[in-house]
Amino acid sequence: MENLNLTDTFSEFKELKNIDRATMMSVLEDVFRNMLIKKYGTDENFDVIINIDKGDFEIWRNREVVADGEVEDPNLQISLSQAKKIDPDYEIGEEVTDEVKLVDFGRRAILALRQNLTSRIMELEKNNIYMKYKDRIGEVVTGDVYQVWKREILVLDDEGNELIMPKAEQIPTDYFRKGDTIRAVVVRVEMKNNVPLIILSRTSPVFLERLFELEVPEIFDGLITIKKIVRMPGERAKVAVESYDDRIDPVGACVGMKGSRIHGIVRELKNENIDVINYTNNTQLYITRALSPAKISSIKINEEEKQAEVYLKPDEVSLAIGKGGLNIKLASQLTGYEIDVFRESGAEDEEDVNLDEFSDEIESWVIDVLKGIGCDTAKSVLELTADDLMQRTDLEEETVQEVLRVLKAEFE
Repeated sequence: MENLNLTDTFSEFKELKNIDRATMMSVLEDVFRNMLIKKYGTDENFDVIINIDKGDFEIWRNREVVADGEVEDPNLQISLSQAKKIDPDYEIGEEVTDEVKLVDFGRRAILALRQNLTSRIMELEKNNIYMKYKDRIGEVVTGDVYQVWKREILVLDDEGNELIMPKAEQIPTDYFRKGDTIRAVVVRVEMKNNVPLIILSRTSPVFLERLFELEVPEIFDGLITIKKIVRMPGERAKVAVESYDDRIDPVGACVGMKGSRIHGIVRELKNENIDVINYTNNTQLYITRALSPAKISSIKINEEEKQAEVYLKPDEVSLAIGKGGLNIKLASQLTGYEIDVFRESGAEDEEDVNLDEFSDEIESWVIDVLKGIGCDTAKSVLELTADDLMQRTDLEEETVQEVLRVLKAEFE
């Protein structure tokens, strides 16, 4: 009965945990040999035979036949008279092999054996999960939401393994309920208190890269390379792509016919606005493309300090900066240059007045803040609404209204 219980325990774990045959046999034999060493002091004269297919095992002990009264170690030797009880043909010097029944070890030893087996298999399974996902870092996995907490959600993969997605790794507009199916990328795998911790992310640039690989065959096949991705999860992303085949338009391939390919990615990322641009080694052209959809008039580049001064027509400034300064921020991250936007002055601006001319009515720090969003003249400020100015500058409403009053008075 005890033998049956042990093999049942072993079979359950083998079936549930999907541990390979050779490893399970090795673990089971090791557990039995540890039990033999504890009881007899050695396991060298024992043969452990495991039959996984039938779900049973046998333990056989080998002992040397010695003359009656000369037995020094009953585990290694057997007297001639005892050997003849097993088989009358045994003689001194021969080896007797007899089966050791599990019940002979006692209930306590059997319980300890079962606990040891359970512990070893669980430890092995934890290590298997750790190694499996260690090799899958950077891959997209699909799972079902099992539990939703304030700071994280628990996801189960198709084998029932537990994966964690912290709040910081979720897109701000993500909303999940128990039972939802989600896709995310494996970003970290670590051991915490001897338990594998698999961290998923939907905010990582790697997740966006993998989605492009899934949606765009040319990227998966290596015909198009993603050079760099920067993103503000849920808001906006910029992707620089390059093709090694002149016949392939990398941007067109990524966007697809009528946006068919990129729409799937945008939906997965909760309507994140994705700009796909052609990568180039020409810094000036690269910055121009990175600031799209704004059209740039001219650029001055300082290679040593990695700075770029961009000049645009008045109506293009707000496009270059973007909502909350997001467009220019992502363009700077993508190109590696600190980008400053300036309003291009021309013949049509003869009646315009530089903001510095108002230093006696507007505090200098307020003027600096306005210049920081690309507004360096009176008309460039007046082109924006009070709400736009408050959002982009974080200035108080009272301050913004006073600035607008002063500037409007100039032209009245």
